[in-house]
Amino acid sequence: MREVRTLTVDPGEGGVRLDRWFRRRWPHLTQVQIQKLTRSGQIRVGGARVRPDTRLEAGDEVRVPPLPDAPAADAPRPALPSRDAAYARSLVLHEDEVVLALNKPAGLAVQGGTKTRNHVDRLLSAWGEGLDRPRLVHRLDRDTSGVLVAGKTPAAAARLAGAFARRKAEKTYWALVLGHPRPQDGILSLPLVKKGVGDRELVVPAELKDPRAEPAETEFTLISRAGDRVSWMALRPHTGRTHQLRAHMLAMGHPILGDPKYNTPESMALSAGLGLQLHARRLSLPHPTGGLLVLEAPLSPEMKAGFTRFGFEASEADPDPFRRSGRGGRRGG
Repeated sequence: MREVRTLTVDPGEGGVRLDRWFRRRWPHLTQVQIQKLTRSGQIRVGGARVRPDTRLEAGDEVRVPPLPDAPAADAPRPALPSRDAAYARSLVLHEDEVVLALNKPAGLAVQGGTKTRNHVDRLLSAWGEGLDRPRLVHRLDRDTSGVLVAGKTPAAAARLAGAFARRKAEKTYWALVLGHPRPQDGILSLPLVKKGVGDRELVVPAELKDPRAEPAETEFTLISRAGDRVSWMALRPHTGRTHQLRAHMLAMGHPILGDPKYNTPESMALSAGLGLQLHARRLSLPHPTGGLLVLEAPLSPEMKAGFTRFGFEASEADPDPFRRSGRGGRRGG
């Protein structure tokens, strides 16, 4: 490609890193080439200089400079190892012509970074490369397990992402938390702000009038409890802030067990040996071709360990525990 072009980020690509956005379209580009183009200001977003790890938003305009030619068509291209492709397919919860849903395990990052070589976005190469690769339409924290959805075509990804943006996607998380929240159901509206840098970054309640504050709202309801020590909660985010559920539960005084970042000495002692007790259990959203798609992920090994320790059974839960609180019809983003 020898001319400068400006391309618009489609709704299904919101949140994708700039370097990965380029490599989906031009798989022959190397990371070093992309770094050189951004460092020299040849690649820009909205007219501004950016870094390769910049997260794109739907509607962003990306300046694409003349790019190096692709190798000859018969040149070998590295493929996803068959073992990794088989692992990726073992995670499938649902697959049809336009939608792919995975049961993401705890510990597997959704997207890559400087120190992250194995991640869901890489594993999606099992379904194709470049524009043929399914596109993730939302994210989960590395240590959160459960339902993760991708669109298998650009149009499907855009419709799915639009459902999240318009709060038509209804998410239900299960969490084991310290203590017994009172009231046992309600909605917490508490703006959040990021503090710190890199691995030390935390999301905390925002100070009044902090210009960086982002509105955040979480619905919660009790499913069951083990005395006054531990409660099994259903959580439904109405907004999609980073670490929102974890930060909100800590702010309520009931941190999620097994959380290495958002904790108290008491929660750490109670959850010794446990992984993060947060699981994206259920997702209900409009299917791109019509009708309602309802997806449910079985418990992860980490959550099974927590359930066993505190005596909970998955069969105890209503598929939509928010119906009991009279708010089951409200949709969360």
